Amino acid sequence: MILKGNPVSPGVALGEAFLYQVPVYEVLESYVEKGSERKYMDSLELALYKANSELEDLMAALMESEPDKAKIFAAHREILGDEEILEMLKEAVEEEGKHPDFAVKSVFDKFIELIGNVKDPLIAARTADLKDVCNRLLRILKGEKEKNLSSLPENSIVVAKDLLPSDTATIDRAHVAGIITEAGGAASHTAIIARGYRIPAVAGVDKVLEIIEDGTTLVLDALTGEITVSPDEKKKKAAVLKAEDFKNQKAEAEKFESKPAVTADGIKVEIGINIGTDKFCVPFENYDFVGLFRTEFLYMESNHLPTEEEQLESYKRVLEQAKGKPVTLRTLDIGGDKTLSYMQLPKEGNPFLGNRALRLCFKHTDLFETQLRAALRASAFGPLQIMFPMVGSIEDIRRAKAAVLAVKEQLRREKQSFNENTGVGVMIEIPAAAVIADLVAEEVDFASVGTNDLAQYLCAADRMNPETAVYYQSMSPAMLRVLGTIFEAFHRKGKPVSVCGELAGDPEAAVLLAGLGLRKFSMSESGIAQIKAVLAGINTEKARETALICKQLCTEKEVKEYLAENTPC
Repeated sequence: MILKGNPVSPGVALGEAFLYQVPVYEVLESYVEKGSERKYMDSLELALYKANSELEDLMAALMESEPDKAKIFAAHREILGDEEILEMLKEAVEEEGKHPDFAVKSVFDKFIELIGNVKDPLIAARTADLKDVCNRLLRILKGEKEKNLSSLPENSIVVAKDLLPSDTATIDRAHVAGIITEAGGAASHTAIIARGYRIPAVAGVDKVLEIIEDGTTLVLDALTGEITVSPDEKKKKAAVLKAEDFKNQKAEAEKFESKPAVTADGIKVEIGINIGTDKFCVPFENYDFVGLFRTEFLYMESNHLPTEEEQLESYKRVLEQAKGKPVTLRTLDIGGDKTLSYMQLPKEGNPFLGNRALRLCFKHTDLFETQLRAALRASAFGPLQIMFPMVGSIEDIRRAKAAVLAVKEQLRREKQSFNENTGVGVMIEIPAAAVIADLVAEEVDFASVGTNDLAQYLCAADRMNPETAVYYQSMSPAMLRVLGTIFEAFHRKGKPVSVCGELAGDPEAAVLLAGLGLRKFSMSESGIAQIKAVLAGINTEKARETALICKQLCTEKEVKEYLAENTPC
């Protein structure tokens, strides 16, 4: 039997199924006796203390060897200490008389629903953190010991509906061979940590816990997304060979990770990183610039609109960590489907086409002005440039530039330091901006193409909807033609252009992007080695010929088939 899912962490594994159920705690609506509220609040406060102690121990265990994973539990401690959550818990017990476990479930469910409705996968993935903290508190309140994946049988392929951040962060790396989940996607905690640990993982396998029995032999192909249940000897041997071949390719690619990106014919390519926090740990020599600094995390992790000083400190931290390398700060990309608990926004029928990102900033000028002030002041501490998302017209660009000029004038009057030559650019993700890329290039200092949304809008296919996945085609001839138009327009004006969408980290797409003239790629850290290795094997003139041919093909399928048969070495 063969099952199909979405490959979210590459690799091939042969192992035995280890079925794992994340503990689910049934909580009934229940209330305490009148007058005993304080006693039960004491019980809840003790549970909060114990949960915090557990998280401290987990952080300490990971801090030296794996500081990135320790940050997960640091984030959980921040949730435990969130003033709004604590206030709501206190109100639920002391004023509403709810039993502690019912209070915990009620409060956390509200936040989980709020963030879970966000379509941005990076923000929606934070529901896993909330569920994790909620589960920890409920377990402690019930007096149960912690169950996790820290001890596994040898060569285990973990099969679960979903995994919590604490499950994947503490997983037994010595014995886990792979991960299969029914839920989750490429931006989930499971996928991110699996990639970091280099554990093959496939997500989105429907009813996997009902189909696979504990101990069943599996072949997990996280390159194609296929899972073979009870494979015969021939398939087992083929899997072992494929796993070895992938391991060798990976080892070969990793040799390029800290080297400059250069094509086979000596053309230098700049490699950037995409970050979503002011605490990142990418080796300095692995990247040339920060191509996308998403500032939403500051707003999502706070219980209030971040002040100018709070933002300034965060932006300075990024510049300090980048150590003189250019940083592109994207202004707040929120609204519509991305909501904030402390900011009332109108509900919209079609949020991806709604009042979000730059449009929202135009409507809330005080919010926009605060961020621009912080960004410009931060520019005094390093090479920072400002990029606006969701730009659809020249009017949008001119209005945003006018806001920057107005803030600069304020700062001059206040004698605040900032870099007068701070670059201003845009994300090209709306087809309207792509079509007039030549006009856009005249107005801005640089641009970055957000291929995720550009493909979504170009194909009229929600990239988060599995029902329309077949229509979302990021490597279609239409997409290639649009990308070619953008790159050519900016090159003619002598303005830098990069790609910061998922396509930049796709080895298959790297050939086409290089052939279309792209010389600046920005991606998540996990894609750097592979992209540098692919670029090292490309002859740019032959890649250009490949891209021209692919632009003339009729379907995305034909493009991929041509690439598979014709490597532009």
